[in-house]
Amino acid sequence: MNKLQYVGAMLGTAALALGTLGATAPVGAHRATGPSYTFTSIASQGDPTFTQLLGISKAGVIAGYFGSGADAKHPNKGFMLTLPSTSVAENYPNSVQTQVIGINNSNDTDGFYIDAKGVTHGFTDIKGTFATVDVPGTTFNQLLGINNNGAEVGYYQYGPSSAPIFVPFEREADGSFLLLPIANAQATTLNDHGLIGGFYNDSAGNAHGFLWQSGVTKTINYHHAVSTQILGVNNLGLAVGTYTDSKKVSHGFTYDTNTKSFTRIDAPGSSATVINGVNRLGWLVGFYTAAGGSTNGNTIGFVAKPNGQ
Repeated sequence: MNKLQYVGAMLGTAALALGTLGATAPVGAHRATGPSYTFTSIASQGDPTFTQLLGISKAGVIAGYFGSGADAKHPNKGFMLTLPSTSVAENYPNSVQTQVIGINNSNDTDGFYIDAKGVTHGFTDIKGTFATVDVPGTTFNQLLGINNNGAEVGYYQYGPSSAPIFVPFEREADGSFLLLPIANAQATTLNDHGLIGGFYNDSAGNAHGFLWQSGVTKTINYHHAVSTQILGVNNLGLAVGTYTDSKKVSHGFTYDTNTKSFTRIDAPGSSATVINGVNRLGWLVGFYTAAGGSTNGNTIGFVAKPNGQ
């Protein structure tokens, strides 16, 4: 039976103010020059108008999905991609839509699916066996990250669809759920050392990245950004994500937790870039909007490898 384990107070209501995260230390941004990258663009044959690459294993196997989900002609359909071009469909059985997001070094994955009744569930695919993963008593769940120790992270949602409240959690290897004491947040990634990343929304609706470990939360904001989201982290402490600048343009970034330095990374020819995953080798995966495109058309996946590898 699934168990709930609470860290601090359970965030079942919006009573905990966003400005009062316990044991929170803001991290100032320092811009550094990181490695240069070689980008490879990837558009799925299943729907070349929309491809997102979201997670990558040490061996370079990639989790993602195609289709914007905007209408019945473009449903979300999950896949696993082995470079350079071997793609295998991965969709929760009998689901209407599936997004595959996290992947570990055993090629186990997690993500979320929408069933025939329109309900969103988290799932895992461990050694080819699918399982639904929902926090007991909830009706909207997404799993967004998986590590090599049998743990996943994600969030559940409640409240009106126009103003939902997010509750971040870690599902531990024994099947219990650890609810993180961060208000209105999504846990998006975790490594094998207990470092969890994600973002929370403030009262104005702007996102702030966070890293959580052993009960300590650190807010991570790209310098002068309007919003920041942490979306991936590897075992060496390299985090990745996206931020929005004052002109409302989205950029990808890496954040080195050891040196506390950011590096902005934009896919060539893009008008918006999101970096969603990073492996131990520092390979990045994500997606970008081609110049003149939109999020419902012309969204292209990419792999970026540090030059010299």
